Amino acid sequence: MSKKIAIIGGGNLGASIADGLIMSEFSRPVEITITRRNLSPLSRFAERGCMVHSDNKKAVRESEVIILAVKPYNYADIVKEIKPLLNPRKHIVVSVITGIWIDQLQKAIGKPVPVIRAMPNTAIAIQQSMTCLSPAGTTKAQIEYIQELFSQLGKTVLIDEKLMDAATVLGACGTAYAMRYIRANIQGGIEIGFDAATASLIAAQTIKGAAELLLEKGTHPEHEIDKVTTPKGCTIAGLNEMEHQGFSSSLIRGLVASYNKIQKD
Repeated sequence: MSKKIAIIGGGNLGASIADGLIMSEFSRPVEITITRRNLSPLSRFAERGCMVHSDNKKAVRESEVIILAVKPYNYADIVKEIKPLLNPRKHIVVSVITGIWIDQLQKAIGKPVPVIRAMPNTAIAIQQSMTCLSPAGTTKAQIEYIQELFSQLGKTVLIDEKLMDAATVLGACGTAYAMRYIRANIQGGIEIGFDAATASLIAAQTIKGAAELLLEKGTHPEHEIDKVTTPKGCTIAGLNEMEHQGFSSSLIRGLVASYNKIQKD
């Protein structure tokens, strides 16, 4: 059953969520409300039939799913503004606010409203996000609905909230790590003869294809590596040289360093 959705905070992330929901036809534009102080960047949503305004209270009053997509330093004021209108029997609050834990939100709300914390990544802009979800006080039906919602924007997985920092490193920071690998691949491609544009196309499509093999076939990376690694071949020569230079070790150490940084902060 379709629900009315309010996206509080129509910045890059909030707008990307709205785009994905409309493009997938998960929600009709008339069922989506987007709020923001400066409304000019949201004109395209208004033209498509979405409700676009700056009244957060009105948005909550007229919706059932409340997606909080505001900056972390604004969340307390926003929650204080809308909490009188939040109804535990009507609303589901979904937070995509970085670094704000469910317990913090629940204390700020001050009533038993179902809360789901969501951690998407920047590929949400093209409906290819990896979104991790952690629910609290929700029913099975509510969890399934929010999973279906974010499935329009990529892949989803339910995790324990204690793993959210780790999810940030693997799923969000991981985009930067993958981009750095692709950049190095492009540089290597240029060195062995390709122009930059062609090297970029080959590198990006090859990575996309490799990821799709794992997602579609559910195989282990080593299984796919074995398929292109022949005895005395060029693939194994390259892989071994990368390992001699610490390729896997440096990547793992980088992930752990990022995780330790989040834990300290």
